[in-house]
Amino acid sequence: MSDASIEEQFFIEAMSPAAREDPYPHYEAYRGTEPLMRAADTIWFCLSHPDVAAMLRNPVLSSNETRATTEVGINEQSVVRTQSLLFMDPPDHTRLRGLVSRAFTPRRVHGLRITVEEMCAELIDQITERGGEPFDLIDHLAYPLPVQVICSLLGVPAQDESVFTRWSRALSRTIDPSVLRSAEDDRAIEEAEAGLHDYLTELLAARRASPADDLISDLLAVQDGGDRISPAEVVSLAMLLLVAGHETTVNLIGNGTLALLSNPGQLDLLVESPELVSGAVEELLRFDSPVQISQRVVTEDMDLAGRKVRAGDEIVLMLGAANRDPVVFTDASKLDITRPDAHRHVAFGGGIHHCLGAALARLEGQVAFAALVTRLGRLELAGQPVRRPTFTLRGLESLPVRRAQ
Repeated sequence: MSDASIEEQFFIEAMSPAAREDPYPHYEAYRGTEPLMRAADTIWFCLSHPDVAAMLRNPVLSSNETRATTEVGINEQSVVRTQSLLFMDPPDHTRLRGLVSRAFTPRRVHGLRITVEEMCAELIDQITERGGEPFDLIDHLAYPLPVQVICSLLGVPAQDESVFTRWSRALSRTIDPSVLRSAEDDRAIEEAEAGLHDYLTELLAARRASPADDLISDLLAVQDGGDRISPAEVVSLAMLLLVAGHETTVNLIGNGTLALLSNPGQLDLLVESPELVSGAVEELLRFDSPVQISQRVVTEDMDLAGRKVRAGDEIVLMLGAANRDPVVFTDASKLDITRPDAHRHVAFGGGIHHCLGAALARLEGQVAFAALVTRLGRLELAGQPVRRPTFTLRGLESLPVRRAQ
């Protein structure tokens, strides 16, 4: 096998039926003794937890993919990639994230708890009304809860939530490796970007004319020393928050529930001791990460983790593999909701790009799992789960379950 074929072979194998169900043995097959593995002429893979954590925080590595000499750096035109806070470097990233943090505060997130609990309780009520009838956990809880929360936070009317679901599912493909995207996927991405951009531009104009108690209005009002967020930046941020702000939480709830169903002893423990839910969420994030990979671009020729890398090289950081690193986590392939060091996971990235919505995702996860075990008790599978066709965002399209008899 030539070095140039490793990247393509890795991702093709990763999308096989077996690897989509459980990618972690696939990662182990590629985990070597070297921190960096050359996957192509200008692409490197990093799978170890210590090195992934260090590279997420390395200020010499860039998140701006247009600086890469890889195909994605040369050809990627997606608005989500080229104008997103996720793919910005300082000083632009420092300025914009600093301004956003003035509106997207921990206090605001904490204040959402009652709202999230009420939304979750209503969804659980609808499930209980079905009696013992099987239901799809994704359709009835994992998807609607984060969508309702993020739309409420941004000020998107409830009647428009369904159209955001369609746009968001298309846009979730933007952060997949290009080798996994078809021309049809790219066309759907372009249409979704255009539709979402136009919608948010109109919503922004309405909020400028008549501010409301929502995040978009707060972002428009933010300023620091005369600096403020431009309307175009608000639209880009809203696109990021709307997609990343709920897609990852959908996957956390779906993946986490399936993990518990596959480990009934752990599910029983959570049912019996729901006060363990906070630590359980951290372990579920580690065990089957909603986001599987991130990336960094080398900005100058240098020695990195013992290898000589060149400016423009792209490093693929395998978050999912890092979270199963046996060097860091004892019995890494075992689910343990009482694991004391589960919080060391890198599911939310790290460094200056640590997930802006991490606190909100944790809140929604805690509320959802607490409600599941206290209101519905023990669940069991009622059919075959169906995986989403995406790799970077790992989740389920369908999870049929029923209340255990």
